Amino acid sequence: MSVLALSGGIGGAKLALGLYRTLPPRALTIVANTGDDFEHLGLSVSLDIDTLLYTLAGIDNPETGWGRKNETWTFMAALEAVGGETWFKLGDGDLATHIERTRRLAGGERLSQVTDHFRRCFGISAEILPMSDDRVRTRLQTAEGWLDFQEYFVRLRAEPIVREISYAGASEARANPGLLAALADESLEAVVICPSNPFLSIDPMLSLPGVRAALRACRAPVIAVSPIVGGKAVKGPTGKIMGELGLPIGAAAVARHYEDILDLFVADEADMDDVAELGIPVKLARTLMVTLEDREALARAVLTAADLGV
Repeated sequence: MSVLALSGGIGGAKLALGLYRTLPPRALTIVANTGDDFEHLGLSVSLDIDTLLYTLAGIDNPETGWGRKNETWTFMAALEAVGGETWFKLGDGDLATHIERTRRLAGGERLSQVTDHFRRCFGISAEILPMSDDRVRTRLQTAEGWLDFQEYFVRLRAEPIVREISYAGASEARANPGLLAALADESLEAVVICPSNPFLSIDPMLSLPGVRAALRACRAPVIAVSPIVGGKAVKGPTGKIMGELGLPIGAAAVARHYEDILDLFVADEADMDDVAELGIPVKLARTLMVTLEDREALARAVLTAADLGV
């Protein structure tokens, strides 16, 4: 059994955990968005990769959804005392991950190698692949000009109006060979697009040369899970961005965004009317993942819809 999941951060990691706990060991490969990556205080920070690592290892912060549980903040307090930049919070435990990543990258390792090292250190049996070892950065054109993602999302709290989104470096980047190999593998049984922000988390992957075509050619069913529940985004600026880009805010609009690569769309039961007229198959499920049981139940619903018999 082999399943490939495409994931961003918090929302995607919830379903990724459900899949991880539901599938047999080593059956799951997760491709992580790296468009959110950035360099801060001289460190290489990979937010979505780390959220997946911490979540699958069971050491994520359940209150924030990002970072590590039982975190301490001595470094940030000391940095503030000497007048350093503190708009982006780095906990003491999380800081160790970024320092070691930066050290290994400077020593010549690729991001995929570093990520696999961390995966093994945390005892995770699923593969976690960065979407690319090359630099790709999500940027947003706003009324304040072009902004890097973390500046928009964290420093400015996603408040500026978004007019356009670009993925700098994507056209020259090479998709992770493991991603393309998985999509071409005849033993692959399902591709799951997790309920992450379509524009900020999934589109950076789809913008890489060859990825969209490989998804279209893939023999396994491609299934997307809606990040919209009851006409509203569960978390983050998905709904806000859809409105600012002139799109209707709803599950059906998300499905149409993926329509050229999609075999099945999983929407929340509350959005039944919104997705009733879609031209692709739809499965209704309870997609709001509050508890661990919710994550596992949604994973089973997705896998069952893919005829995996799980």
